[in-house]
Amino acid sequence: MKILVIHATAGAGHKKAAEALYNGLKAAGHDARLVDALEYTNPLFKITYPAVYTFMVTRLPWLWAVCFGLLDVSWLQPLVHVVRRVYNGLNAAPLQRFLVEEQFDAVITTQFLSAEVSAYLKRTGRIRSKVICVVTDFDVHRIWVNRGIDIYTVASPYTREKLITLGVKAETVFVTGIPTDAQFSKPVDAAALKRQFGLKENTMTVLIATGSFGMGPIEELIEGLAGHQLVVICGHNKGLFERLSSKTQEGLHVFGLVHNMPEMMSVADIMITKPGGLSIAEALVKNLPTIFFSAIPGQETNNIRVLKKYGTAADQMEVRDIIRTVKAWESSPQELQKVRGRLAVLAKPSAVADIIRLL
Repeated sequence: MKILVIHATAGAGHKKAAEALYNGLKAAGHDARLVDALEYTNPLFKITYPAVYTFMVTRLPWLWAVCFGLLDVSWLQPLVHVVRRVYNGLNAAPLQRFLVEEQFDAVITTQFLSAEVSAYLKRTGRIRSKVICVVTDFDVHRIWVNRGIDIYTVASPYTREKLITLGVKAETVFVTGIPTDAQFSKPVDAAALKRQFGLKENTMTVLIATGSFGMGPIEELIEGLAGHQLVVICGHNKGLFERLSSKTQEGLHVFGLVHNMPEMMSVADIMITKPGGLSIAEALVKNLPTIFFSAIPGQETNNIRVLKKYGTAADQMEVRDIIRTVKAWESSPQELQKVRGRLAVLAKPSAVADIIRLL
C-alpha cells in the first residue's frame, strides 16, 4: 500500500502530527511518503500563505477572529466552498496534478487545505485514494468538512459529535486522539534528565513554553514566579531568548527552539503554554497539568472551551492568576494529583497506531 501523509506548514501543529504519523507508518513497515502541500503550490502562495497567517495571529488577532468566525457561519458555507475551490484550484494546481499522477492508495491529511484538495479529487473521481482527515484541534471548524473524505479522526467524543452535527456521517468519524510523537509515550528517568539539564531534584519545576511564535507575557511570568525552578522555551523568538539568557535569576533555565520536548515535559510538574491542539495532546500523553495563556482567538480559545467540558482545563489566565494557581498547586500536592487524574480522560497515547489501523 502506497500512503501519502500531507500537511501544509502554517502553524507547527499540522506538521508535527503529520511527522508522527509518517514515523509510525515507517516503523510499521508501510511504504509512506511525507510532503508539505505548500511545496506543490505557486511560489507567491507558498510564501504568503504561512506569512499572512503568522502576521494575523501575532499582530492582528482580532482580524483573525473575525475571519475564523465568518468562515464558520452556516448560511455562508455554499459561498465559502465555491471560493475555496476556486482559490485552491488556482494556487494548488501542482498539488492536484501530483495527487492524480501518483494515485496513492491512501492520503492522510492533517491540514484543511490539503484536505479540501484531496476531497475534491476523490469526489470527482480523479483519485481513488482512501482519504483520511486528521483534525488537529479539540473543537472543529466547518472548514474541515469536505465531501469526498472517507474517514475523519478526532481528538475527543465532543469533537466527534460536533462533526456529526455539521453533517458528517457518524460511521466515518473515529475518536483516536491527535497523533503525537512516540517519544511522548516512552517512560523516562526524570531524575537523570534533571541532572542532565542542571535542574534541582525534589523541587517543583515549571515549564513555560511559548509555542513556535514565541508569544506571551513570558518576562512577567518569570518575574512573578521568581524563586521557582523555571524552564523556559522561547521557540523562534531569538530576541526573547537573548533577553532571558542575560538574566541572573536563580532557578531560571532558558532554551531557544528545542527538538526534545518529550524530555522537557518529563522534568516538569506544571506547564504554562498556549493551547494549541498538538501541545495539549502532548501534555495529556505526558500527564502534565497545564495552564494556558495568550490563546489565539478561534481554534485555541475553542480548545480551552472543550477541555473545560471534561474538567481538564480552566479559562486562559492573566499573569496574576497563573502565579496564584502555580503557588496553590505547589502548596497542595493532593490537588495537583487530582488534576493529573482528570487528564487521563482525554489522553490518547496510541493515536498513531489507531489511525494506521483505519487504513
